[in-house]
Amino acid sequence: MTITMYGIPNCDTIRKARTWLEGRDIPYIFHDYRADGLDEATLEGWIAKVGWQVLLNKASATFRGLSDADKRDIDEEKAKVLLLAHPTMIKRPVLDRGGAVLVGFKPDIYEKEVAA
Repeated sequence: MTITMYGIPNCDTIRKARTWLEGRDIPYIFHDYRADGLDEATLEGWIAKVGWQVLLNKASATFRGLSDADKRDIDEEKAKVLLLAHPTMIKRPVLDRGGAVLVGFKPDIYEKEVAA
């Protein structure tokens, strides 16, 4: 099974997740969506699996910097447009394990879902 980690390299949570995977010799591919982009089909797949509410990080500096109009009345379609335009608003990391998706980093969840 190929694991792909999506995120940005300077994120502290990404660093922790990478350290966790590397410490257990779990191979993965890193996809920097700031440099490499994020296609609509991938985002739609994540939304179908975990929901846009899980993916949208309202605590991110990018989200906080949006206009009040952009932050108001967010639904799935508006969230998708915002996340494609500003992928740094996606909660990090997103770990795609051959179709199964984990969002965020919690060592106990990784231990159960990834290391097993």
